[in-house]
Amino acid sequence: MSAPVTMKVPASTANLGPGFDSLGLALNLYLTLEITPAAEWHFEHRSPMLEGLPNDKSHLVYQAAEKTAAAYGGTLPPLHIIMASDIPLARGLGSSAAAIAAGIELADRYADLQLSDEDKLKIGNQMEGHPDNIGAALFGGMVAGVSFGEEAEIVQLPVPAVEAVVLIPPYEVKTSDARSVLPESFTRQQAVEASAVANVLLAALSAGNYELAGKLMEKDQFHEPYRLKLIKELEEARSIAKTAGAYATVISGAGPTILTFAPKGKGADVMCLFRDRFTDCDVKQLDFHLGKVQCQ
Repeated sequence: MSAPVTMKVPASTANLGPGFDSLGLALNLYLTLEITPAAEWHFEHRSPMLEGLPNDKSHLVYQAAEKTAAAYGGTLPPLHIIMASDIPLARGLGSSAAAIAAGIELADRYADLQLSDEDKLKIGNQMEGHPDNIGAALFGGMVAGVSFGEEAEIVQLPVPAVEAVVLIPPYEVKTSDARSVLPESFTRQQAVEASAVANVLLAALSAGNYELAGKLMEKDQFHEPYRLKLIKELEEARSIAKTAGAYATVISGAGPTILTFAPKGKGADVMCLFRDRFTDCDVKQLDFHLGKVQCQ
């Protein structure tokens, strides 16, 4: 029997406030797959948060792998996959993007597709609908991306020199629900202002001006004002984080996870304050994941 291959795919946070459906950042929480050739497809789950997921071909990882193989003319052999994860589901930390990225990498490796990074991004963007989480899951670090329907473009950026703290509420917010509260359209003036905020945020991050970046992260006009009612902890968490000197506190992806950027050395202070106040939430200080999906 072939020795199992272990694959690790990172979690990700998206938007960073005004970078709606465009900015993504990989985090050091992981979906881990132990992969062995088998007589038939079967998934085995080893983490409590994966309980209830299917163990057959209806699994999202298989669906992503099969779609990738079909798109690029390959044939998938059956695999036995043992999965573990510390990425909470439906919490705004890229759990679906990690599963899709895993499927793409499975197809590339086991159907011998020899995909380029551009190929992987293209199929991932088609499945996700935007390149932020999937770009970060596939390639690590921080990405800025844009989707043009079937096609997508991303640029990898230096990760910010900050500490990240996430506050994870005990309830789910499905992406479909988070999108249903958004307006159907914006006036031209609203679109110009919202886009300008995102543009200057990227410039501030690139220049290492984290005070300004933090100010702009909290001035989103595309989604956060409409999602406040879905994430009751956000406004208080933002106020508490400020007392510890944090740069910004925003919704991670569609939520309900809340992401805080803090100066180096201040992340632990934010984490302690959050744990004291939000006793029903999970609070973690995380590092940024650099590099592509790992296989060994």
